[in-house]
Amino acid sequence: MRVVLAEDLFLLRDGLSRTLTEHGFEVVAAVDNGPSLRRALREERPDVAVVDIRLPPDFTDEGLRAALEARRERPGLPVLVLSQYVDQLYAQELLAGGEGAVGYLLKDRVTRTDQFVDAVRTVAAGGTVLDPQVVARLLARGEARGTTAALTPREHEVLRLMAEGRSNAAIGQHLHISESAIAKHTAGIFAKLRIEPSADDNRRVLAVLAYLRR
Repeated sequence: MRVVLAEDLFLLRDGLSRTLTEHGFEVVAAVDNGPSLRRALREERPDVAVVDIRLPPDFTDEGLRAALEARRERPGLPVLVLSQYVDQLYAQELLAGGEGAVGYLLKDRVTRTDQFVDAVRTVAAGGTVLDPQVVARLLARGEARGTTAALTPREHEVLRLMAEGRSNAAIGQHLHISESAIAKHTAGIFAKLRIEPSADDNRRVLAVLAYLRR
């Protein structure tokens, strides 16, 4: 699996490159700035991009902008963004298309090798991964606006785990209930958030977006 990596800190970039390589990925480009990232995404056409949100020269959202541009040119391009902090606007922009194959991970999490590698693989396979701290912050803000009032406590738990990129089977194991029970809770979440069935949209992503927008 071919990866383009963008991180301006040399030690972290080198460490992530080594980790990915050791777990069977091919790092075809490891860059430290926005223009180089744009060029690498265009020329290398990777299977997945792992991108720091803030890159030179602006150190604002250069990495995120480059990733979103690449996804417009190649719809569905898997992108895992890394950030030092939780930012609701960045998370919403990343999820806005509703297609999946995206992730938002705090940099503290990348030192946990298994979690980082699993996140890259999940995103590359078309899944959605949100750091647990990101999920907690987004859901807390949504609850403050009364957007989750219709959901039961169990449905809150299911959606929180869903947003972290876990499958129904994994959620069932975590909560110690059957996969069929999780499917029922998931259907209830979609119904209460008025997310209709669609062949084009990732309903799990839309469920998280509902917290951000309502």
